[in-house]
Amino acid sequence: MKIVFGTSNKNKLREIVSMLPESMDLVGLKDIGCHEEVPETSLTIEGNARQKAQYIYDHYGHDCFAEDTGLEVKSLDMRPGVYTARYAGPQRNPVDNMNKVLEELQEEKGREARFKTVIAYIRRGEMFTFEGIINGQIAHEKLGTDGFGYDPIFIPDGETRSFAQMTKDEKNSMSHRARAFKSFLNFLNK
Repeated sequence: MKIVFGTSNKNKLREIVSMLPESMDLVGLKDIGCHEEVPETSLTIEGNARQKAQYIYDHYGHDCFAEDTGLEVKSLDMRPGVYTARYAGPQRNPVDNMNKVLEELQEEKGREARFKTVIAYIRRGEMFTFEGIINGQIAHEKLGTDGFGYDPIFIPDGETRSFAQMTKDEKNSMSHRARAFKSFLNFLNK
């Protein structure tokens, strides 16, 4: 089965490929000739996932899925949220983003946070959504070198290590993206 994943993010593409059964062939936006920036102007994570999937379907005619992920920190009024990738500015620099969160939390005792992923899938014009959430804490400093995005500062509940200190398989067994993707795969397999 061939399926289009509406992303240009190589890290997300690699992460999802590692979760796929061998019977699925995942292709990215460049593989279908999409080289422009896919709009994500919604004020919600779900809205962005839906908007991206709809754009790809409308402009390229492919059944596809797209996802949006946000880090939501309770004491920061659930920021960065929908602005997760560009929290420190339009340059989308993950180090700057992490530094901004750590700086804003310097005086905060409450470090509860969660990662939330929403996958939007369009099949023959019909939209379906799947959500995955993992709760945790924001570390006081960056821990580990693996992963991407905010992985070095996010410690999932029940763990003492950040996502960036885990193996890919360990992270994929529990992450927000893995949880959303598992629901999506269950749907595809029905």
